[in-house]
Amino acid sequence: MIDIIDLHTHTIASGHAYNTLYEMAKAASEKGLTVFGSSDHGPAMPGACHEFYFINFKVIPRTLYGVKILMGSEINILDYNGRVDLSNELLKKLDYSIAGIHEPCYKNGTILQNTNAYVKVLENPLIHIISHPDDSRFPIDYDTLAAAAAENHKLLEVNSSSLHPLSARQNAWENYHVMLERCRHYHTSVIINSDAHVAEDVGNHSRAWELLKEVDFPEELIVNSSTDRLLPFIPKLEECL
Repeated sequence: MIDIIDLHTHTIASGHAYNTLYEMAKAASEKGLTVFGSSDHGPAMPGACHEFYFINFKVIPRTLYGVKILMGSEINILDYNGRVDLSNELLKKLDYSIAGIHEPCYKNGTILQNTNAYVKVLENPLIHIISHPDDSRFPIDYDTLAAAAAENHKLLEVNSSSLHPLSARQNAWENYHVMLERCRHYHTSVIINSDAHVAEDVGNHSRAWELLKEVDFPEELIVNSSTDRLLPFIPKLEECL
């Protein structure tokens, strides 16, 4: 299947990644991507940049090395009510936003509490993607998650990095099996992302594709094949095309 999009990547601004924006964009071009998204961590992540980093994206070219560039953030979910670490005023300045649970920024709760955190985030019109909802350390109800994503017209991520044998996230392969079955049921669309923290990993979706092939997930529910599929979920993409 055609795969031309990667929207979950990190530069040195995240504090624990190792390449610059231009190096990551160049790698995207070399991998044959059409759309590259830079999504550095929100400020609650230890070592990440100040919120001021996210206010000046207007200076960044919309195209680098022949690749369309989207500037967003992987913001951190902070509590069970879906509070995140960038204000709505700042989120409005981004091309898109991803929201995820990260151990340094979130106190683990019950299945109900963790699920509620995601549902509340999905209700925020300024948040477009849920990142790596695959970690057994933060158990959730996948039926509720998939239903809420479909209802709010949001994307759930299949994170290729989570499937790495050395990933700290637990039982991702098994949890994705459950999530994808529920996504199939509710016709919830997904996006495959690399979660690249180094240029070599940009567009590296091989493990995610292996998983999707294994479960025979419907191609029409995967947005990576065309900008037309992605556009309804990321409206500001139109400004780049």
